[in-house]
Amino acid sequence: MAGLCREFGISRKTGYKIFTRYNEIGLKGLTDRSRRPYRQAHQLPSQIEGQIVRLKQKKPSRGAPKIRERLARLYPDVPAPAISRIGRCAATTGRGVSPIASSLRPSAVTALAPPARSRT
Repeated sequence: MAGLCREFGISRKTGYKIFTRYNEIGLKGLTDRSRRPYRQAHQLPSQIEGQIVRLKQKKPSRGAPKIRERLARLYPDVPAPAISRIGRCAATTGRGVSPIASSLRPSAVTALAPPARSRT
């Protein structure tokens, strides 16, 4: 095996890995595999994300802490996502920033303010 690996310019560990894969799967085991992960570790399950959106639509004034508390009561067996994750989920669906808060940004307030008078 060492001579074969040297001939192909691969390590023995890689050679044995390819050999094992060939024994298990056959010729298909020698093709390149995708390195893409099977799942995204930080992605919420679609059911939980949908429930967050529904809770936010039902009561838009509720913030992430109250939504998290509600999720914990509805699904006691499922660990509740972090408050920050709930806030991001609500924001990405367009329900995160209330219209009042976005209208009170400093840039919006200064744009609406009357022009300053000059003292002469």
